[in-house]
Amino acid sequence: MRLFWITLFAFFTVDTLSQEIHPFVKEAQQLERQFNDQAALNKYLEASKAQPGQITTICKISELYSVLGKRQKSKEQEKAYNKAAKQYAEQALRMNPNSSDANFVMSVAMGRAALSESGQAKINAVKDIKRYAEKAIQLDPGNARAYHVLARWHLEVSSLSSFEKWLVKVTFGALPAASLDDAIKYYEKSKQLNPQLLQNYLDLARCFQKKEEETKALTFLQLLQKMPANNTEEQWVKQEGSKLLKELQD
Repeated sequence: MRLFWITLFAFFTVDTLSQEIHPFVKEAQQLERQFNDQAALNKYLEASKAQPGQITTICKISELYSVLGKRQKSKEQEKAYNKAAKQYAEQALRMNPNSSDANFVMSVAMGRAALSESGQAKINAVKDIKRYAEKAIQLDPGNARAYHVLARWHLEVSSLSSFEKWLVKVTFGALPAASLDDAIKYYEKSKQLNPQLLQNYLDLARCFQKKEEETKALTFLQLLQKMPANNTEEQWVKQEGSKLLKELQD
């Protein structure tokens, strides 16, 4: 389960700011473009103090904590970042429970936090991840990243081990409906809404690899290699795509 939840969403579309963009936010955005996510997070935190009440900034802080969590050197630090991601997502939802982006970052934070857990705690997150992703889509049918999370949810649940499937059944009474075909459907929808979301190409390639349709997998990987990386996460996606492309071509 860990592999598919590693890359989580830099540069997502957010609601328009109701006030003029604070200089700290502009600095943070520039730092992201320079692939300096930790410095960007610190600057967004400054912006949240200088200009309180901006849900867009709070969502971005949650997102970056999720992104940076996996890069921490210790499990304790990783859990601390994942916890902060969830706390800021909760704050965003308190500010506006009908914000698509707030529901989106909560779905991401739940997915990241689940990676730090095992067994029952991980399974407990299954239902909530899907619920928040679906709510984000309901609130904004054009939220490409929420469709990506939903696609990944279908991929993950359909790929659970026998033991994990048993835990899900014990917890929820039945295994949630999920399939590889639904994962592909939602990845395609996300790609349609945002063709520049690189993670879709890598995950679609992985889906078709699982279906043993290597020609389709190669097509998505070749398209991925032609696309520019605009942030640190996309650099990672392209690197993973290169590895998979080489594996399939050998």
